[in-house]
Amino acid sequence: MLEQPIVQLLILLLAAVVVVAVFQRLRVPSTLGYLLVGVVLGPYTPGPVVEGHQLRLIAEFGIVFLLFTIGLNFSLPQIRALRNQVFVLGTGQVVLTTAVVGIAAWLAGLPAAAAFVVGAVFAQSSTTVISRQLTEQGEEHSRHGRLGTAMSVFQDVTAVPFVIVIPALGVAAGAESIGATMGWAVLKALLAFAIVFGVGRWVLRPAFHAVAESRSAELFTLTVLLVSLAAGWTTAELGLSMAFGAFLAGMVLGETEFRHQVEAAIRPFRDVLLGLFFVGIGMLFDLRSLPDIWLAAVGGALVLMLVKIVLVAGLVRASGIETMTAWQTGLMLAVGGEFGFAVLAIALGSGVIADATGQVALASVLLSIVLAPLLIRHNHAIAAWLTPARGQRSDEAPAATTAGLAADLSGHVIICGYGRIGQSIANFLDEEGIPYVALDLDASRVREAHLAGEPVYYGDASDRTVLESVGIANARLLVIGHHDLPAALAVLDAVRNLRPGLPVMVRATDESQVDKLREAGATEVVPETLEAALMITAHALLLLDVPLARVLRRIQEQRTGRYQLLKEFIRGDAPYLDEDAPAVERVHPVVLPERSVAVGKTIGELELPGVTVTALVRKGERHLDPPAGTRLEPGDVLVLFGPDADVHRSEDSLLGR
Repeated sequence: MLEQPIVQLLILLLAAVVVVAVFQRLRVPSTLGYLLVGVVLGPYTPGPVVEGHQLRLIAEFGIVFLLFTIGLNFSLPQIRALRNQVFVLGTGQVVLTTAVVGIAAWLAGLPAAAAFVVGAVFAQSSTTVISRQLTEQGEEHSRHGRLGTAMSVFQDVTAVPFVIVIPALGVAAGAESIGATMGWAVLKALLAFAIVFGVGRWVLRPAFHAVAESRSAELFTLTVLLVSLAAGWTTAELGLSMAFGAFLAGMVLGETEFRHQVEAAIRPFRDVLLGLFFVGIGMLFDLRSLPDIWLAAVGGALVLMLVKIVLVAGLVRASGIETMTAWQTGLMLAVGGEFGFAVLAIALGSGVIADATGQVALASVLLSIVLAPLLIRHNHAIAAWLTPARGQRSDEAPAATTAGLAADLSGHVIICGYGRIGQSIANFLDEEGIPYVALDLDASRVREAHLAGEPVYYGDASDRTVLESVGIANARLLVIGHHDLPAALAVLDAVRNLRPGLPVMVRATDESQVDKLREAGATEVVPETLEAALMITAHALLLLDVPLARVLRRIQEQRTGRYQLLKEFIRGDAPYLDEDAPAVERVHPVVLPERSVAVGKTIGELELPGVTVTALVRKGERHLDPPAGTRLEPGDVLVLFGPDADVHRSEDSLLGR
């Protein structure tokens, strides 16, 4: 009966649930729990044995989805901003670690090919352990956190050449053949980059807009799975890693307004499959060999961690970064990595490395994974002890990003629903210089708002993962601006589970909903229409400590100006929202191509009857009420406001239609 696949699956799931639950209660990384399950259910321990071949085949997708998620958080602008740290430091760390450890292993008596494999295995660091531990500590956006994560991601990419070269070593290929193989690998990587980014630029964004407009969560999730696996298949067909293609696809989608919802859709698959990957790795470890190899394993783990700490810290410090941050980065990268396991498995299968040596290397990496969370958790204290100038502090300020992601904000407002109410609140927050981020499910509205330079993203505000990705942990206020009562209750439930003390303001249609919303956890519930928008904004500004006199003056200005600021409304393709509001005037962004008649002219020289230019977006920066003397350039985005017909005529004039 135990040989039946369903029985084996049930045993595996039961063991995983029990062990991971215990480990989480003890605040021990879940990764170690999955490894323990693999060891217990592997062929080298008494008791039930789970067939590992099929499991490892499925678990490989965990790495694919992991790299896809990481790619979402590392767009091309970010990579360019960190190019010195990522490419120079990352390459230096991998090369030096491989060389130092490889030479040491060769001097210890290992064959040259086996020594090279050990060096390559020890050069990798676990992106999973690093990212999870940093997230738990709230240090994922610190300087050392971003630097360490970026370098670990680059290590994952460098595993690809190792995967290609090591089988060649198994057939005793010559140096020239290995060089040719490496050359082909580089060419294939460049081709994969061109294919994924070319398709992504021209196909992915329009495709996701079309899918988002269907408002089907099922279809959106299927599309995310299709894109990630298709990109992985493309690179696999080129002889590269599937994870490499998924990483490239993630980078493409990371530059779009859909990144938060994409991450939320892929997360369940990633977490489950990644757990199975670690279970499969645990099955490779022969527990019976531990009495014979424990001393060598401890020595290997110490060599792995000490070499990487010293080399990484030295490289980072040599790049001009302060000593404290250098030591913190080195401590984070001391852990062994998932791709090290993959490299080791390929080497064992190719006969490049003996089974006994493989068990020592595997045990060393596993031991480093056990110890590394402690180093990461106490990285500040250890780095402070290692830093000569004890008073020196690391730079904990979040690194600036071109995307203006909410995860980099602190004390910001989260606006759920970017209809008339949401945009009214956003306009007032802009006037006060208070940061905000908005979520909406109208793909057309999100596209236009994003184009206009506003921090608006596609995402379901009732999804806990989406709320976490827009920085709910550091937010000062959350505003629900739509009038969908079931959706509002779902958002309140998610917020109360994540941040029970966060002030939440909710828009209600009438008094009948007030009690229900307050019982669900709303701090303030405010009625409808334009006056309601004024009241919600007034309460929001007061909760954000804006002086009462200033709030009253702002409200009076809007009443006197016939709600001018509230009329600046991006409509999108959802006419059912705010049906009671007259569709008289609108906001609409217009991108100026090179052929535009407006290029080279100043804003004051434009003939736009009935239309006002409320903002100018240039190179990703939004400028409110730009001066009339501002000279326009190709690629500028003019944000027009006025009657619908006048806006369309002005757009046609600007575009020469």
